[in-house]
Formats: sequence, C-alpha cells, structure tokens
Amino acid sequence: MATAAATSTSETEAEPKAGPTAEGEEDDVKTARTRRKVLSRAVAAATYKAVEPGWDQPEEGVSESDGDEEYAMASSAESSPGEYEWEYDEEEEKNQLEIERLEEQLSINVYDYNCHVDLIRLLRLEGELTKVRMARQKMSEIFPLTEELWLEWLHDEVSMALDGLDREHVYDLFEKAVKDYICPNIWLEYGQYSVGGIGQKGGLEKVRSVFERALSSVGLHMTKGLAIWEAYREFESAIVEAARLEKVHSLFRRQLAIPLYDMEATFAEYEEWSEDPIPESVIQNYNKALQQLESYKPYEEALLQAEAPRLAEYQAYIDFEMKIGDPARVQLIFERALVENCLVPDLWIRYSQYLDRQLKVKDLVLSVHNRAVRNCPWTVALWSRYLLAMERHGVDHRVISVTFEKALSAGFIQATDYVEIWQAYLDYLRRRVDFKQDSSKELEELRSAFTRALEYLKQEVEERFNESGDPSCMIMQNWARIEARLCNNMQKARELWDSIMTKGNAKYANMWLEYYNLERAHGDTQHCRKALHRAVQCTSDYPEHVCEVLLTMERTEGTLEDWDIAVQKTETRLARVNEQRIKAAEKEAALAQQEEEKAEQRKRARAEKKALKKKKKTRGADKRRAEEDDEKEWGDDEEEQPSKRRKVENSTPPAGEAQGLEAETGLFGKSAPVDVDPPSKQKERAAALKRDVPRVPHDSSKDSITVFVSNLPYSMGEPAVTLRPLFEACGEVAEIRPIFSNRGDFRGYCYVEFKEEKSALQALQLDRKTVEGRPMFVSPCVDKSKNPDFKVFRYSTALEKHKLFVSGLPFSCTKEELEEICKAHGTVKDIRLVTNRAGKPKGLAYVEYENESQASQAVLKMDGMTIKDNVIKVAISNPPQRKVPEKPEARKAPGGAMVPRQIYGARGKGRTQLSLLPRALQRPSETAAQAENGPAPQPVVTASAAEAPKMSNADFAKLLLRK
Repeated sequence: MATAAATSTSETEAEPKAGPTAEGEEDDVKTARTRRKVLSRAVAAATYKAVEPGWDQPEEGVSESDGDEEYAMASSAESSPGEYEWEYDEEEEKNQLEIERLEEQLSINVYDYNCHVDLIRLLRLEGELTKVRMARQKMSEIFPLTEELWLEWLHDEVSMALDGLDREHVYDLFEKAVKDYICPNIWLEYGQYSVGGIGQKGGLEKVRSVFERALSSVGLHMTKGLAIWEAYREFESAIVEAARLEKVHSLFRRQLAIPLYDMEATFAEYEEWSEDPIPESVIQNYNKALQQLESYKPYEEALLQAEAPRLAEYQAYIDFEMKIGDPARVQLIFERALVENCLVPDLWIRYSQYLDRQLKVKDLVLSVHNRAVRNCPWTVALWSRYLLAMERHGVDHRVISVTFEKALSAGFIQATDYVEIWQAYLDYLRRRVDFKQDSSKELEELRSAFTRALEYLKQEVEERFNESGDPSCMIMQNWARIEARLCNNMQKARELWDSIMTKGNAKYANMWLEYYNLERAHGDTQHCRKALHRAVQCTSDYPEHVCEVLLTMERTEGTLEDWDIAVQKTETRLARVNEQRIKAAEKEAALAQQEEEKAEQRKRARAEKKALKKKKKTRGADKRRAEEDDEKEWGDDEEEQPSKRRKVENSTPPAGEAQGLEAETGLFGKSAPVDVDPPSKQKERAAALKRDVPRVPHDSSKDSITVFVSNLPYSMGEPAVTLRPLFEACGEVAEIRPIFSNRGDFRGYCYVEFKEEKSALQALQLDRKTVEGRPMFVSPCVDKSKNPDFKVFRYSTALEKHKLFVSGLPFSCTKEELEEICKAHGTVKDIRLVTNRAGKPKGLAYVEYENESQASQAVLKMDGMTIKDNVIKVAISNPPQRKVPEKPEARKAPGGAMVPRQIYGARGKGRTQLSLLPRALQRPSETAAQAENGPAPQPVVTASAAEAPKMSNADFAKLLLRK
C-alpha cells in the first residue's frame, strides 16, 4: 500500500510551549493562544445563539442554517486552501484528461495512494461535488486519511449541509475522522460544529458527549489538550449562568489535576473566575501536577527539538510512560507516535501487544488492530495478530473469514508471508472443530481450507515468487497430524505424508523420522517398519541415524527374520553410501588438483611474461648506453668510464672533458654540435622535475577535515586546478595534494584538506560525481593501519523492502528513462544506475520507493517487462552476504617460529627474496668523487673483483679496434 500518511503527517508535534520558551518561539506561543481564544469565543457565540435566540436575533430573511455557514467560513478561513476559481478554458480540458487518466490508473491498482489524492484534488478544483464525495469515500475505505484530508472533507460537507439529515451525515464523517488518528484539531472542530445543533432535540447532551470523548482522547495531550479544555469550559460558561456553575468548577479542577503546558495561566484564570477561595485539595492536586510536568518536560522538549518522524524520541517517551504504568497516558503517547510513524510495523505491533495483554478492551483492541493493517497491509504479522485478537474477543466467524480474504489480497512481499497467514487461519479453523464428533460442518470447512491453501500456494504464490514458500510442507504436515491424532484417520495421514515425500523431502532423515514417530504413536508396527525401510533407501544426509533407528526397533520388537533383513539392508546401504562418499572425495580432490595446476600455469605464464618484459627493458638500456658511448672517442684508453651516470642537476663537465670535446672537434674538422637532448631524455627530465616537488607527509591529526578522492582519470593534467572549483562549493579548501608515481605520472587519487570539519562532511556528498567521464569516489580519510576493518560503502547491504534491484537493463538506458517507467507505480525517491570504475553502465539499477507497498506493486508490474528489446528482472533489494576471510594474527616464518605478518609486509615474505638495495650502495662506485683537498680515496678491491674484473664499454671498443 502506498500510504503517504507518514510523509504528510496530520500535524507535527512541534507545538508552542508555555513556561520557559526558547528564543524565536514567542510568536508561535502567542499565535497558539490567540487561536485557542478565537475558537473558544466561537464556541461561546454559537452556544449563545442556540440557547438564547434573543441574544443575537438574526436579520429577516436569514435562515437558521446560517450559523453552520458562518462556521464553515470561519473554519475555512483558517485551514481551507482558499476560494476556487472557476475558469472554463484549456486548463479545464487538461484537468478532465488528467481525471480520466487517474480513474483508469485506479481501476488497475486501487492501492495507489497518490492517485487517490490527485484525483480528489482535481475533482474538487473542477467543482465535481458528487464525484469528489465518492472518491473520498472510496479512499477512506482503503486508507486512513490524514488530518488535512479529513478537515478539507469536513469543511466541504459542512458548507453543503442544509437540513437535519445533512447534519447527521456530517456527524458520521466526524466519527470516522476521529477513529483514524488522534487529531486534537478534528476533535475541536467536532465540538464546535456540534454546538451549532444545540437547538435540536438532544443537542445539549450531544455537545457534552463530544467534549467528554474529546477529553478522554486528547485531554492528556500536554501541548494540545489545553484547547479542548478551554473550549469545553467556554461552552459550559455560556449555557450555565448561575444555575449550574458547579460544572465549570468541576472542569477547572479536573484540568488543574492534569500536567499540561501553560497550566499556571489556567490556575490564575481559575483564581480570577472563582468567587470563593480555591479548596486546599485542588491546590494539592495542582502542585502534584506541576511536579509531574517537570518529569515529562525533558521528553516533550526532545520532541520539540527533533525533526519528524522522531521515532527514537517517541520510543524513549513510550518506555518512560510504560514504566509509570498509566494506561491512559501510555495509549496517548502511542497514538501521538503513530501520527508521524504510521508506516512503522514494529510500532503497531508493540502498541497492539500492549493492548492485548494489558487493557483487553474489545472495541479499543480491535480498532487498533484494524488501523494497523490499514496502515501497513504488507506486514503479515499484523494480520496474524488481528485474526487472533478477533478470535480472542469472539468476533463472528464470517467477519474473521472476510478479514482473512482481505489479508490474502494485501500484497505480501515474500512467499513465506502467505504460508504464515494461511497457517494462522487454519489454526483458527482447527480450534473451532469439535473432534468428539465423527463429522461436522466445521471439520469439513477445515479440510476444504487445507485443500484450498495447498492449491493457492501452488498456483498463486509459486507463480508469483517462483517458490511455494513452504519447502518443508509444514501445512501438509499439520494436516497429517490433525488427521492422525484428532480424527483417527491414519489412511489420510499416510496419503498426505507420501505427497510430502514426493516433493523433494525424501532425502532428509528428519522428515522420515517425523513420519515414523507419527506411525509409532497412531499407526502400527508394520507401517513403522515399512517407513524405516524406505528411509534407509532414500535418506542421503544422515543415513547412519536412520539405520540405527531401524536396528533399534527390530532389536526390541522384530523377529529374527526382521533383524536379518534390517542388518542386510543397512549394511548394503551404508556400503553404497561410503562408495559414493569416496567417489565424491576423489572428484573433489581431482577438481582441487586441476585448480592447482591451472594456478601453477598462470604463475608460470606471469613469470615468463615478466622475464620477457625485463629482457626487453635490458636490451633497450644497453642500446641507449651503446649510443651514448659511440659519441665518445674510442681510442681514449686513459679515460675512466663511469659505471653509472650521476643524476645531478645543473652540474658542469670537468675541464679535461671539455678539452676532449675541443680536440674531437678539431680532429674531424667540424663545428661542435648543439647539445639537444633526445625525446626520452626530455621526458626523464620532466619526470625528475615532478619528482623534485617537495613531498608533504600526511598529517593523521587532520583526518577529520580531510577527504580521500580516488578513481580520477590518470590523464588529468593538473588535478589540483581541476578539482578545486568542485570542492570549494563545500567550503574553504586549505590544500589539495595529488599523488604522483616515481615517473611523475598522476596516480588517480589525492587528498583534499578543508578549513572546517563541516566542509569535509559536505564534500562526501560529491561521491560518485562524474569528473571527465569517470565517477569520482569521495570517502573519509581514515588510517587503515589503525582501522584495518574500516570500509566505505554508502549503500545498505541488508534487505530493504522499499528498494528494488533491477537487472537486464540496456546499457543505453538513462536514469530519466527508468524514472519515467518506475514512477507509474509509486513515488520514486531515488534511482541509482550501477556503473564500473570507468563510469560505464553495467545494466543494473536500484530504485527506491516511498514505502514497501509501492515497491511490492512495482515488482508485480515491472518484473519481466521489455525495455529496448531487453527483458528486465525486478526484485526486492536483498544483496547476498559477502564472506569476510579471517585475518590471521601471526604467520610462521620459514624457520617455524611464529613471526608477525608485518615483518614481511602486507603480502608476507616474497618468493624471489630479491634484495632491493641499489647496486651503488652494495659496492663502492667506480667513479668516486674527487676530494676537494687531496686525491680521491682508493676503492677496496675484494677477492672476487680481482678474479673477474669488470670491463667497461671502452675496453670492449679496444678489443674491436685491435681486431
């Protein structure tokens, strides 16, 4: 059901408070007090007109029903949307077409709440009074209406009421309105309207009855109950005069004994109004109520400060009231909470459970259960409790049957829900049967209900959910037990159990043992033996247990022949089971070996690929080195060749080297070439410049004002310049630190530091924003070494009944196109198209609806739909649980001792065991730097170096020249 009562609640609980008010709320307090006075005076004025016609004689030609018209005008001036403009133009024709569309939509899905609201609005705008009345009537039969909808309906009906019959019709509407939710404003309007009929027969008693019921319903409301008390007092003051002032005294005393806001002003008003001193008992009750008010104020203040729907604040308030134990106040706080949280099934369950166990008042209990299933019809637990409550309070069987049929058409979300509601109804029918009689009408009805339940699960439920919801055949099991134990019909029980076994349950030992126990208790030994023999042959999960039960039975009751047969069958079966297990183990081992071989092949392929890549890289380096050496003079024997080039920026060549260049120029008779680096050297120099950018260490103390940005395009030229305008919209940016590789390439992520923490929190909303064709990931900055289990995933991985998972979408489908399809089945709050890290669609989407009912209706209508030649699948969002591998705290080192993992890094000890120490640090450099004041130190020559001296490129050149 698409009930929108939660989103458009009757009126928020942010009432003006008396006493110590916060700044900025004084205007609200004055407005509320003025409104109460205006309503009270209106009640008094209507009372004087009805009781004393001479007090204000109507002008000639004015009918007596003008009082109702004045009421309608006064009330509409306060809450009616305004005067209607009757313009017959293109807008009217457009509205008529929209009305026809909405009516057609409701003929398809009568549970579309928004369609009802839109249809009523348009019919009211077009002045279709009869149609709008019928539309409202249909909607009220399906949904509970909000306070705004009821007040609008009531004001329209009051303005059209002309005679006594119309007044009775309005009274009936008021009675319906006050039953949906607790609405102090509706009670106030009801009392004020009833005052207009005080001149009719029984009018005075009617007014007092309405006000007394209003006090019982909302008189304890700490913030809104005051208006009801004041209106009632004004009414009594207007009609009593001096004859029955005790009634007003009684109302003052009753009100002052209840903790209400602004009760100090009420006490002062009582002192001023009363001619006699206030009794001591009244003052004591008043002081006690003030003390109670102080204990309630923290909870009321929490409600005033919080935002709707304020479920947590209401839950705390309910716990407090239940500890005190006043049933009237507990009921009131539940009703107040349900005004804003009417779509929370758990709150309805808790409320109905309290009423079932504590108050046990039939009308009250059944009314709450009825309202619960009207607000949350998709919750099977509410329907089951409703059926139990109706049975508990002796409701007629036909009414219970009708309620059950409504439950079947409520549109449950899971197949198991239908099994549960059928089981609850079958339990009720079973309790109606008198099994002392061989046959009865109730027994036949029970059997036919079992048959219908099985057919319904097979046809309706299995067709919708692709499963019956009852894989263990619990309904059939219960039916078989009833036939065996209560009806003594073992033949029917055996037939049912045979049917259970044919539905895929014959391989389970517990199913056979259930059947054996049933035969053991209500059958005979022959059928017990037969059942166990079949169980030995069919059971695959625990055959040893079944064999043990068979041998135990034959040991105690069987003959020698029975024993031999049982032993032979059990041994044969267990031998076959062992063979099957050995084959399964061998097959599993073979699969594991294949997987290991595949893994080894992949490992070798990676190693070969890596070696080939390294070989190509070495060849390229040798080629570049040879090209560099060719530029130098091959015959220069004394020139010492460096083993490794120095990477020193802005260095000048030595003098000898410069002279060599001059000699080379003279030798060949050519001018010295211009020193222009090749493109590879230019790229290396640019990378070196980027590497020379000073690295700023990450300050973990600023994590609260820093966000981590990843999945950025590697081709982004200047990340800081590109990202700054995006993040400055969230607040002042202190620094953007992009991360580069050793070669100077952008690695696709960076850190953005803000001045304030609220800016960092707001920046998280930029997550998944498209930047240069890729979705940008924005997450909190968290040190993974300190929080290894920290995961950033903004979406829920649990069951969400109001959200749909759509698969099979065409890659060209846009968010707008999908929203246009989905909004026909309810109010769409959000749509998320799933993409890969490059921003390309994966054909998946999540669609979030306003509530569970709309989502369930969308599943029914959209599953199997064709979009751009693609058949989509739609289901309730329930992602599978991900398996999280256990994290070993320590690992064994090669020597066998337990060594912490961190010693070898994040991936353990490497396979190659290569040393990553540069060669320049492993041995002395051949081109030792010259000392400023003296010769360079001589390198230490090791034995290995003496045996196999290194040859430079110049040595190879001399060898070639000698040839």
